[in-house]
Amino acid sequence: MSLKHLFRLSRPLPSRSAIVALAFAACMATPLAAADKSAREVTEALVGSTREAPAALTDLDLSYLDLAGLDFKGADLSHSDLYGSDFTAANLSGAKLAHTRIDRAILISADFSGADLERATLLRPTIFSDMKFNRAEAPRFAGAKLVGLRVQARMDGADFTGADLTDADFSPFEDRAGEGTITTVPRNELSNADFSRAVMKRTSFRRAVLRYVKFRDSDLNGASFVEADLTQADFSGADLAGADFTGADLARADFSKARGLDTAKGLEQASSQGAVLR
Repeated sequence: MSLKHLFRLSRPLPSRSAIVALAFAACMATPLAAADKSAREVTEALVGSTREAPAALTDLDLSYLDLAGLDFKGADLSHSDLYGSDFTAANLSGAKLAHTRIDRAILISADFSGADLERATLLRPTIFSDMKFNRAEAPRFAGAKLVGLRVQARMDGADFTGADLTDADFSPFEDRAGEGTITTVPRNELSNADFSRAVMKRTSFRRAVLRYVKFRDSDLNGASFVEADLTQADFSGADLAGADFTGADLARADFSKARGLDTAKGLEQASSQGAVLR
């Protein structure tokens, strides 16, 4: 065996982080396919539309576009791909976004109030402008239709009041972050979010961080809070029939005037954690 061959064998194998970095660099080196419309074309379509006659932008590739600050006037974007686009301070209230992919999009201060996001995906969007996690920058989903929404995000302080989150999924994308991809996180974080008066039948918050969250007067029939952090969460007046709190942290949570506690699971240790069950 030659000295040159021995030298090659003695070289240390590249680290996992180096392999990941190389893979990411290779992906970035691959040219991105052009979107079906440019940001200018989308802007022109919106300027020429009204809420009574909204723009039709359905079934399009609208990925990686700068759409910050635009008023979508209730536009129909159903089944479109919005991956990586910038919606900072955009007005998407009343827009139709059913079955859209909004993964990796920038949603700082975006307004989705009353929008239809049924079966949409929100995987790893950018919600805050810096690591201070300013809750004033969280998007608004008040009164939105979020049935079957799939979420993987940190959205502290987001407004979901009166929204329909039936069958929505806020559980981890993978049981072990990074097991199948390099982009997942171990749990969703929604501290200080407001779900008051929302419909959340069978919604999964498994392992989510929900500290100080408001669930006042909400419908949580069959919802899952398995292993969730519900420190000082407010469930006052909520309907909790069949909800599952197995393994959850319920320290100082407020269940006053909540209904369905007799059929909820995993509340055996709630009182010992200082929860209010009256």
